[in-house]
Amino acid sequence: MADKINVAVVFGGRSGEHEVSLMSATSVMKAIDKDKYNIIPIGITKEGQWIIYNGSIEKIETGEWEEIAKRECKENSSVAIIPLNEAVKKLSGMVDVVFPVLHGPFGEDGTIQGLLEMADIPYVGAGVLASSIGMDKVYTKKIFEHEGLPVGKYMLIMRNQFNKALQKTIAAIEKEFEYPIFLKPANLGSSVGITKAHNREELIKGIELASEHDRKILVEEFINGREIECAVLGNDDPKASVVGEILPSHEFYDYKAKYFDDGKSKIVIPANIPQEKAAEIREMAVKAYKAIDCSGLARVDFFLEKDTMKVYINEVNTMPGFTKYSMYPLLWEQTGIAYGRLIDRLITFALERYKDR
Repeated sequence: MADKINVAVVFGGRSGEHEVSLMSATSVMKAIDKDKYNIIPIGITKEGQWIIYNGSIEKIETGEWEEIAKRECKENSSVAIIPLNEAVKKLSGMVDVVFPVLHGPFGEDGTIQGLLEMADIPYVGAGVLASSIGMDKVYTKKIFEHEGLPVGKYMLIMRNQFNKALQKTIAAIEKEFEYPIFLKPANLGSSVGITKAHNREELIKGIELASEHDRKILVEEFINGREIECAVLGNDDPKASVVGEILPSHEFYDYKAKYFDDGKSKIVIPANIPQEKAAEIREMAVKAYKAIDCSGLARVDFFLEKDTMKVYINEVNTMPGFTKYSMYPLLWEQTGIAYGRLIDRLITFALERYKDR
């Protein structure tokens, strides 16, 4: 058999989605074809330390990996916490492709993608531009609007603006929006820092929560809609999966409902919607994917208004949750691509994109 392809699976990271990354990376490493790929796990701590991890995959999801890796660094002189510049040198010399299973800032926002570009290392997923645009929900919406894709009403406020002129900021929001109102950090995912505010008190608390994660806070109108999602796969000729629907256990699909509600939230695949609406959503998903010049993979999220059946595009996730129970791989499984084969396709797309560039 030909030599195995060396894949560095990078996990953890400095964002508020650190724990989600551990779950996703664990699933990826368990499912990857060990006959074809040699896995090199590389963990990034919340402080930004890079460590090559040689322990059990099961210890990654629990967070125990970090203590194990640091203990090995003390006991084994050949293993060490790697400074960032040394990490890049090591990667370029030991891997064929990087799978950055990182969510949120410093992983999904173009930063590590830029690092890998400078190091001339192939990597899975979107490039610098698509990653950075997809991470910033405000600029994503601006591009969607330019492309004629329907988005709900939104407003950007800055943390500094809110802190300096609270009453003026609140008045401006209440002039444009009716309650309930959604508040979220502009540059974060997995529903971290999101609030559905039903009154002024909750609005202020929601802005304060969002501002803990980002200097840019996105204010959005409430759309009485069903939460519909579509997965996209590919480079220059991307394909859309069947569409799925989220039935959240909470008032909306927040962080707890996504990852820690013991299956109380429901995922329905394919979504029980008219075929013409599913086709419209799939077409819009591919259009949005191309609009930000995405590659590899993305999950595109929509609202389907309950009364009018109008479709609104919400956002694009360029590195969506990737556990075996996450929407992205489940959508492709129902479309005919099993989890392990999906990982293989993503690595193939990464190498093809690198060669094409």
